[in-house]
Amino acid sequence: MTSAKDSPAGQKGQPSQTESESPQLTGIRILDFSHILAGPFCTRLLADLGAEVLKVETDTRPERMGATRIDPASKRRQDRPPSFLNINRNKRSITINLKTEGGRALATQLATKADIVVENFSAEVMKRLGLAYEHLQPLNPRLIYVSMSGFGHNGPRKDWTSMNMSLQAYTGLMMVTGAEGDLPTAISNSWNDYIGGLHACHAVLQALAERERTGTGRNLDLAQFECSVATIAPLVIASAFNGEVPPRQGSRSTHAAPQGCYQCAGKDDWCAISVENDGQWKALVSRMGSPAWANEGRFSSLAGRIRHHDELDRNLEAWTRQFTPLEIENRLKPAGIACERMRRMNEIVGAPDAGNVYRWMEDPPSRTLATGLPFEFSTSTVAPLSPAPRVGEHTKAALEEWLGLSAAKIAELAATGALE
Repeated sequence: MTSAKDSPAGQKGQPSQTESESPQLTGIRILDFSHILAGPFCTRLLADLGAEVLKVETDTRPERMGATRIDPASKRRQDRPPSFLNINRNKRSITINLKTEGGRALATQLATKADIVVENFSAEVMKRLGLAYEHLQPLNPRLIYVSMSGFGHNGPRKDWTSMNMSLQAYTGLMMVTGAEGDLPTAISNSWNDYIGGLHACHAVLQALAERERTGTGRNLDLAQFECSVATIAPLVIASAFNGEVPPRQGSRSTHAAPQGCYQCAGKDDWCAISVENDGQWKALVSRMGSPAWANEGRFSSLAGRIRHHDELDRNLEAWTRQFTPLEIENRLKPAGIACERMRRMNEIVGAPDAGNVYRWMEDPPSRTLATGLPFEFSTSTVAPLSPAPRVGEHTKAALEEWLGLSAAKIAELAATGALE
C-alpha cells in the first residue's frame, strides 16, 4: 500500500528494501499532532508497519510524558523519559508554533501532503486552530483524519476533560475489577490509552483499504470512552439482560474452579492455577497425591467447586505452600493444567520466552529497550527500529522533503516565529 504522493517517504537513513521486503505501510505519511499516550501509541503501531510519522511538537513545551522519569544519574538519554522513548520511536519530529498564523499555515501545507492526520486533543482544539477535518478535507480529499478525544466530538460529553483514571471510573471498569468488598480498582498502565490506540490503528487500516477502492479519505471520530466500554461488553450485556450489577470476581471465574493465585514456598512467591473441567480437576487431585479432602463429593463437579471455592482455596494453598512456584509448574503443567508462576516485571525482560516483544535498540549514548510488534509477517518485514526523535530533530529535513522548501524559506519561517 503506497501513497499517491510523489515525494520521498520513509524514515531517513533506513536501509533500502525491495517491494516484497518492504513493511506494509511503506510510503504512507502521517502528520501526528497527538500527545501523551493514546494517539502516540496508535501512530507508533503504524510506524512499526512502515508509515512515516512526522510528530508535530513545540520547542517551548516539549512533551515529557511517562510514569518513569529520567534518572539524573543514568548515562542514557536525558532529553526524554524512557516511556516516551519507547512510544515514540520510529518517528520524526518537527517543531511548529501553532499559535502563529504562519505556523498554522505551515501545518495546513503539511496536511495536504499527508495520507493521515492523527490528533487526540479535546474536541474543539483543532477547530480553533483551523486544522479540523472540515478545513483540511477540501485541500486533500484523500486525507484520513483521526480524532481520538476521550468522549468523541458529538454528544453532551464532548467537552469533558478525560484521563485514564476518569475513563475507567465512568465506564464502570473500576467496579468490575478486583473482588467484592475492594475499593474501586483501576487496571494499571493506562489501559484506556492502549485500547484507544489499538482501535484507532485498526480504523486507520480499514480506512486505507477503503481508500484503495474509492480514492477518498475519511473522518474517523473515535471516543476512548466507547473503546473501553467495548472491552467489557460481556459484563455490560449481562447487566442489561438481567438488570443486575455483575459481581466482582477478583481472580475467580464463573467457568473455572479452582482458579486463583496461591502462595508457594518462599517469601512472597505465588502461582496462578486455573481448572476448567472435571478432567483437569482429577489430574490436579492426582498430582497432589489424592488427599482425602479433594475426593469429597462436594468438589466432584464444577458447580460444587465454585460453590465451595473458599474452602477449596484454603486446602489447595496448604498444598502449594510446600513447593516453590517452579516446582508447582513442573508438577502440574505436564498434566495439562493451566499453571504459571507469578513473575515480576524484571523477570520478563530478556526471558527466552519473550519472543519479539522486547528488543534492544541503539540510542546513543547507549542502548535502550523497546517493545516490538507481537507478530510476524511471512512475506514482508516490519520497520527497523530507530530511536525516538529529539525535539525538532527533523524540522529542516521534513520541510525539504514534504514541501520542497529551500533553506532560505525555512530560515524565513524560523525568523517569523512559525517554527520553534
